[in-house]
Amino acid sequence: MQNVEIDKYVFSGHDSFQCRDLWLKKGFDFLISGNSFNDSDSVVKLGVGKNMVSSIKFWLKAFNIINSEDNLTEFGKKIFDDENGYDPYLEDEATLWLLHYQLIKRRYASTYTILFNDFRKEKMFFNKKVFANYIKRIWDKKISSNFNENTIHRDFGVFANLYKNISQESNSRDSYTGILSEIDILKSNRSAGDDSYYIENAERDNLSEFVILYSILDNENYSDSISLNSLEFDIDSPGSIFALNRSGLLNKIEEIVSTFKDITFTDQAGIKELQFKIKPDKFKVLDKYYGK
Repeated sequence: MQNVEIDKYVFSGHDSFQCRDLWLKKGFDFLISGNSFNDSDSVVKLGVGKNMVSSIKFWLKAFNIINSEDNLTEFGKKIFDDENGYDPYLEDEATLWLLHYQLIKRRYASTYTILFNDFRKEKMFFNKKVFANYIKRIWDKKISSNFNENTIHRDFGVFANLYKNISQESNSRDSYTGILSEIDILKSNRSAGDDSYYIENAERDNLSEFVILYSILDNENYSDSISLNSLEFDIDSPGSIFALNRSGLLNKIEEIVSTFKDITFTDQAGIKELQFKIKPDKFKVLDKYYGK
C-alpha cells in the first residue's frame, strides 16, 4: 500500500485548542483588515488569550486559509469574504466538508493527513495509544530526533475534540465544540471505552457531489480519465478523505455526471472510469453550488 508523503511532520502548534466555530472567520477578518499576528495588540483585537492567538494562526494554516507566509489564500477568500464569500459563517454543511478536505490535503497538520489517508485503513478501531504506536513506527523509520509520545497523545485529543459530535451525546452545542463536529464522520466506540473511536466507510448522503467534484479537480495527480479504484483508494482520493464506501462513491459519481454534461462515467471491459471531455474550473463548480 502506498503511504502518504509528508515533507515536515507537525503534531503541535495549536496549544491543545481544537478549532472553534468562529475562529477561522475571526482570523480571516483580522488579517483582511491589515493586521498581523505579530502585532503587539493582536490579543486585544482578536479578543482571545495569547495562546489562542497562536492557535488561531495554526488553524488558519491547517485549513488552507493562509499560506506559509501568512497571506490569505484564494480558498480562504472564496469562503470567508463578507461581500463575495461562499459561506462566511459556515452555515452550509458543504463548507464544513470543504474545510475537512483542506485540512487533510494541506498537509500542515500531520495527524489528519496520516489518519485519513493511511492509518484508518489499517486500524478500524483506535485510541490515542494505538495512534501513537503507529506514528512511532513512522518516526523511527524517517526521523532522527526523539519521539515524544505525550505530544502525539495531546494532538490526538485535539483531533478527537475537533470531530466528535458532542451535541449528539449531550443534546447541546457550545462554543467549545470542534468546528467539524457536524459532519459526523468520527464515531465513539463506546464498548471499548470513552477514548476509543472509529471512522466507518459509508454512503455519506449528507455530502454534496459538488464537494466531491471540487476535490477531484483539485487533485494534481488526476488526469482526464480516473479509474474508480483510484477514486476510492488513492491518497487524497474522495474515498480516502471522505470515508466513502463503493456504493456511496458511485452515487456521488452518478450525481456529478447528471449535473455536468462534459463528465461521463464509463464501464468498458470491466474498467470503470470517470472521464472529463472538458474539465471545469474547480471554483466554478463551487460557484454553481453556492449560486454565485
